[in-house]
Amino acid sequence: MVAIDAGNDVKQGEFHGVAQRGGAVFSHVRFGDHVYSPMTPRGHVDYLLALEKLEALRYAHFVKPGGTVIVNDHKVEPIRVGDQRPYPDEAIDFLRSKGFNVVAISATEKAVELGNHRAANVVLLGALAESLDIPPEVWQNTLRRRMPDRLLSLNQQAFTAGRSLCRGEEGPRKAAE
Repeated sequence: MVAIDAGNDVKQGEFHGVAQRGGAVFSHVRFGDHVYSPMTPRGHVDYLLALEKLEALRYAHFVKPGGTVIVNDHKVEPIRVGDQRPYPDEAIDFLRSKGFNVVAISATEKAVELGNHRAANVVLLGALAESLDIPPEVWQNTLRRRMPDRLLSLNQQAFTAGRSLCRGEEGPRKAAE
C-alpha cells in the first residue's frame, strides 16, 4: 500500500507452500512507473525480506547480483523428516559471499521487546524503508490508515525500531559493513 500511496503502479503475487496453513509463503511485490507482471524473474529481485535465515537461503536465487537481503537473524529449526543435515548457521556469511548486500537484524528479538513477536515483519519493513526512496511520512500515514487502532502503536514502534536497527542506532548485526 505504501508504494501506491507514493504514486507507483503496483502488482503483487504470492506462492503458498505445500502446507496451506503454516507453510511457507513467498510474495512478490513489484512497483514503479509501469508494472506489467506481478512475478519477478529469478535473478531480478532488488530486495528480499526474510523472517528467517533458512528462508533467505531458500529464495536468494531470485535476488539480482548486488541486490539486498534484509533478514531476521532469528533461527527456526525446521522439522526434519529423514534428513539430519545441520541448520545452516553460516547462512548470512554465505549470502554475503554470493555478493548480496546483507542486512541482518534481530527483528524477532525487537518485536518481543515491544510486546508481540508477530511485529517482526513490521520491524523488517522499517529496515526496508531505509533503502527505498519513499518519504517516512508516507510509510507512517499508510500504517495509520491500514492498522486497527489496537495495533497501531505497536506497529509504529516496530517500524521505527526497524529503521533504527538498519541505521545501526540500536546495535544490529549488519552484515554489509
